Amino acid sequence: MEPRNIIFSIVMVFSSFVLTYRLWSKYKDPAIALSAVIIVGMLALLFLSIDERLRNIERDMRERERSVRVSVRSVEEEVREKVDAATRKLEEVREDLMRRGYR
Repeated sequence: MEPRNIIFSIVMVFSSFVLTYRLWSKYKDPAIALSAVIIVGMLALLFLSIDERLRNIERDMRERERSVRVSVRSVEEEVREKVDAATRKLEEVREDLMRRGYR
């Protein structure tokens, strides 16, 4: 968790206490005050949860990118080896044909 997110959560909770205090002084209804505290607390938890989920997705994408990069390199090496082998074989056939042509 970043310090910025913690600060935002603290500000949200503090503002919910201020809101609750004002509602309590005006209506004297504990249900309204409790609801205000719960909704702001849940909103803060939701934001923190979304932030954590996005971090996990970002980490997974980096890992997949790394694995794809490794796979591409291995495929590239395989293709290069096969092309080199085919080129050598074609070169041998060409040389053989050249030898036969000079006889």
